Amino acid sequence: MAGVRIKKNDTVYVIAGKDRGKSGRVLSVDPIKGRVLVEGVNMMTKAVRPNPQQNIQGGLVQTEASVHISNVAVLDPETNAPTRVGYKFLDDGTKVRVSRGGAIIEKS
Repeated sequence: MAGVRIKKNDTVYVIAGKDRGKSGRVLSVDPIKGRVLVEGVNMMTKAVRPNPQQNIQGGLVQTEASVHISNVAVLDPETNAPTRVGYKFLDDGTKVRVSRGGAIIEKS
């Protein structure tokens, strides 16, 4: 998938799926598969074996599973509402990510 507009550490809002309405911070982005890992969203239970060498106790562990990138939207930093992301060049020539409301999300 070319042109992924969501980056690590963005705050996103889930717009579809079982966790619709939740928001969280992006932990990782996989642009090839088109998936993102969002903190506290799409939790799954995983059985882990104990490993004393790595200090892993074992048992049932709650962990995040990835969500498709089309099911999340970046939150506007000013209005705290889901928005689409665009790019814009400032007068000094730096490229910035902007929300469709016009607020600057971050400098690229």
